[in-house]
Amino acid sequence: MHIETSAPTRIDLAGGTIDIWPLYLFHPGAQTLNAAISLRATARIDTRPDQRVVIRSEDTERTVEVDDWNQLRETGELRLLSLLTHWFLRGPGAPAHGRKDGLTLTTKSQSPAGAGIAGSSALNVAVCAALAAWTRHHHEPEALLQIAMNIEAQAINVPTGLQDYRPAMYGGIAAVELDVDGVRRVALDVDARELERRIVLCYTGEPRNSGTNNWEITKKHIDGDQFVFDCFERIRDTAAHMRDALRRADWDGVGRAIAEEWENRKRLAPGVTTPVIEDLIARARAAGATAAKVCGAGGGGCLFCYGPPDRWTAIREALASGGARLLDYRIERDGLTRG
Repeated sequence: MHIETSAPTRIDLAGGTIDIWPLYLFHPGAQTLNAAISLRATARIDTRPDQRVVIRSEDTERTVEVDDWNQLRETGELRLLSLLTHWFLRGPGAPAHGRKDGLTLTTKSQSPAGAGIAGSSALNVAVCAALAAWTRHHHEPEALLQIAMNIEAQAINVPTGLQDYRPAMYGGIAAVELDVDGVRRVALDVDARELERRIVLCYTGEPRNSGTNNWEITKKHIDGDQFVFDCFERIRDTAAHMRDALRRADWDGVGRAIAEEWENRKRLAPGVTTPVIEDLIARARAAGATAAKVCGAGGGGCLFCYGPPDRWTAIREALASGGARLLDYRIERDGLTRG
């Protein structure tokens, strides 16, 4: 049996970090806005003639091989992939119970490591879908996302956000509304081409660790830090402003909201921005960008700069001259695909 799946990464437009449970419960009206992009993660499963389980990451050039799937629970290598595979292959009552054949799982991502564009979440969703197909066990999309989110938390040992799995599953431009009665994805009627014409995406060259940044911020919030609480109030309000601007195709308003989002985000923790990021933003602004923000938790990874379409080329050139790696993309209408 041969199975192949693919899922897109995303640009987070506004409302990031507030999507971590239980933070959004303290901020009524919390939402995040994101756009799936064409830098995708892929997973491929091939059934083996023996009972071994082999997991290969083409990006990291690392491989895990075990004679018994039970060994995957304890391996320190390729932790997320090993835990996902273990969950789908575990004992009685599990989807794959009774299967005796082995498998080779091969993964690859078009996202740079530590980019902040939800590469691990896209890979997670693609792997979950591939393993579910291989075990012949159907999961509704939201149930599959719950598995992906919970196992990623086990892998990184801190809570995960809720927004990143939904662009990978569904694609498109959307709001993820967060409330006490659940999480709702609402597709937004936005001209994707007009948004693409205004956003330049680049990799700063500095990988980041979202688990560390987000966990420190979460602890401060739970401990009652009023400054952090107020930052989240502003992040929530900015997301609402951006959603309204996107709905009205008010592109200047979108730019103002992006700039506001970045100012709010920088206040959350001292490591959100870096000298490299600030230098790149200054270069982009000198070339005509009206706003910029890092993707994800910050501290490195990807940066996107926003400006008028007639300054798009100049902004790209300015970022490249500053040492950034330009990332070509398009806004992706399709989410998870199965080959």
